[in-house]
Amino acid sequence: MKITVIDGQGGRIGRTVIEQLKEKHGELELFAIGTNSIATSAMLKAGADYGATGENAVIVNAADSDIIIGPIGIVFANALLGEITPAIATAIGASKAYKILIPVNRCNHYVAGCTEASMSEYIKLAINKIESML
Repeated sequence: MKITVIDGQGGRIGRTVIEQLKEKHGELELFAIGTNSIATSAMLKAGADYGATGENAVIVNAADSDIIIGPIGIVFANALLGEITPAIATAIGASKAYKILIPVNRCNHYVAGCTEASMSEYIKLAINKIESML
């Protein structure tokens, strides 16, 4: 099972997801794909097994992933202060992977139906979903 964590900016969400998954399931091979080198570096330091950076890395890895996890902005063109290109959003959206998107109610979008929770609570829910799929 190929689990791909995609993040941008400073990679904080991706880093936290990887830390928690590795803590509970050290045997999992995790792919850290950052939209910039800082995000990729943060996720690799958290224990990801593989890492790559940039638009093409997202496109290639989204195509054969079983699970993609990251902040909800990864499916919105021009999100994350412009780091999510239309090609990135399209590749993730078109991927047959099961997508686990962590809500971040900023940057002019709001996810109806989501309860207000802390980022750590959202990440815990995402980890629980992945565990139920293993």
